[in-house]
Amino acid sequence: MVRAERVHKSFGLVEVLRGIDLEVRNGEVFCLVGPSGSGKSTFLRCINHLEKINAGRLWVDGRLVGYRQKGDKLYEMREREVAHQRRDIGMVFQRFNLFPHMTALENVMEAPVQVKGMSRREAREHAERLLERVGLADRMRNYPAQLSGGQQQRVAIARALAMEPKLMLFDEPTSALDPELVGEVLDVMRQLAEDGMTMIVVTHEMGFAREVGDSLVFMDAGVVVEAGSPREVLTNPRHERTRAFLSKVL
Repeated sequence: MVRAERVHKSFGLVEVLRGIDLEVRNGEVFCLVGPSGSGKSTFLRCINHLEKINAGRLWVDGRLVGYRQKGDKLYEMREREVAHQRRDIGMVFQRFNLFPHMTALENVMEAPVQVKGMSRREAREHAERLLERVGLADRMRNYPAQLSGGQQQRVAIARALAMEPKLMLFDEPTSALDPELVGEVLDVMRQLAEDGMTMIVVTHEMGFAREVGDSLVFMDAGVVVEAGSPREVLTNPRHERTRAFLSKVL
């Protein structure tokens, strides 16, 4: 579903990604862990071209992300073409980014109506099913300010699912939540994994990574330090840098 080859990304003189190579299989739950500033969130944003890479190649479902290739040269796609690619990629951020003047139901309906041209009736029925799926059937007509952080994040997940993506990206989706609200969001993500959704999850929730993840990558300073099955990496890390990091978070 996702393939990265020698992906580089810099902000000015700061090289944030320094040659990332990895693959994510269809239906896989792929966890990215590492210290703050290691490049995890930047890499996630490159996958849907919210950040433009400086070198390398990124493919989603066999298609180059953000560029088309002619011969040996890459040509950047127009914004409309990039937006069309993003329809297949759902993203859930640390902050919920819900429209405050819209109910939970309206937040989930908005993109299918505006982007896909779905009728409001069809979008409403679709949104109701999704909100029920994330356990919010009784909160559909509440505004974001009337919802807890965990409930808002579940609305954000439903909103991303409303576009029926092939791939879901989660950028530390529980980091802004009070500890007692983390579980309700992780439960929704577990259910998505059971349903076969391909997911890339940037997380500090090592229990989730061990229990639900199929693959785990530890990143530091813009490179992949170690990769393997979550149980293998978390239980028996090979690299000293991985061991040092895990000693602080486990």
